[in-house]
Amino acid sequence: MMSKSFIEQVHYIRIPVRDLNQSSHWYRDVLGLQLLSITEDPYAIIKVNEGPFLLILVPSEDETFAHFTIENEPVFSIGFTSPDLSGFHQHLIDHGVKVEDIVEDNGHAYFHFFDPNDNKLQVHW
Repeated sequence: MMSKSFIEQVHYIRIPVRDLNQSSHWYRDVLGLQLLSITEDPYAIIKVNEGPFLLILVPSEDETFAHFTIENEPVFSIGFTSPDLSGFHQHLIDHGVKVEDIVEDNGHAYFHFFDPNDNKLQVHW
């Protein structure tokens, strides 16, 4: 058994998107994340606040998502945190985002929402 991992941290997660320009602006303007650049590859590099964590938007015309399915239902794989869950929920509704209801479970609250490419995401507090 290894005593110390060679891995330091998760650096980025890649998210498939159909329209790179529209999606990168949505993550910036609606989620309030920082759009660092759109590279020649092309990818969009999105920074999550001050930490080292990045979201990389990757254009794909395939019917593919950043979530997976269980019994053919989409299940999120990317979870965010927000200290103002109800404010964020209303903000997304105000911006026409497909949003599910807030669920409270033993002092833990969360909801799911979808980006413009139907990637299912979660936010909790």
